Amino acid sequence: MKVALVQADQKWEDKSANFIHYENLLSTVSGVDLILLPEMFNTSFSIKPKKLAEDFNNSKSIEWLKKQAKINNAAIYTSLIIKEDNSYFNRGVFITPNKKIHFYDKRKCFSLVKEDLFFKAGKKETIVNYLGWKINLQICYDLRFPLNVLNYIDENNQAKYDVLLYVANWPEKRIKHWNKLLIARAIENQCFVIGVNRTGIDGNQIYYCGNSMAVDGYGDEMFPLSSKEKVIIVTLKRKNLTELRKKMPFIKDQ
Repeated sequence: MKVALVQADQKWEDKSANFIHYENLLSTVSGVDLILLPEMFNTSFSIKPKKLAEDFNNSKSIEWLKKQAKINNAAIYTSLIIKEDNSYFNRGVFITPNKKIHFYDKRKCFSLVKEDLFFKAGKKETIVNYLGWKINLQICYDLRFPLNVLNYIDENNQAKYDVLLYVANWPEKRIKHWNKLLIARAIENQCFVIGVNRTGIDGNQIYYCGNSMAVDGYGDEMFPLSSKEKVIIVTLKRKNLTELRKKMPFIKDQ
């Protein structure tokens, strides 16, 4: 599976400007199966849900994502602010080229900046079956909580999932944690882990240095880290996971 990591400098609370910016970045991409955009792709990370939230069933941003998935013939995963039943969610959406939507509500709201006071935490894990891969959807702060993504081998000798996806707005001042935790999640769950982070400075003058990563099941980084705005293409090979899990059956012992 070929994946495009869009490490973008997001425009602060400006949806139209972000749409145009992503379209320019995606114009250089072709032949991929999955596109990842940073957390709250259309606004940057903001705790102003009353101003920025959209209705899940009538969302211009989701319609834009559907259009991009069709144009690029690739699934897209990212998150945005959704209002539902008088509550606000930091909702991950995985949209396939045929416009099917899977969603995941961020389960760990970032209390350090009071995200938990404005957003309702999700309660359920979401694993998407796409092109024969089982993909576990996660968002930013979820990365700090390994028990939420504990992998295992089931009675049919199959792993619960193969790939962990994290879309994030992870500040530079804690970037060492991001780097190390992504590697840890890959090693302990014997899976591919992909984390997409933004670059630039947001409206609160917080600096983001990218460091988007793809890590294989051995914990090895699959490309050099970068702080620049860019699109990174990486290819995931299933046989690598199969061989690893057979050679070192660690998650089978959970």
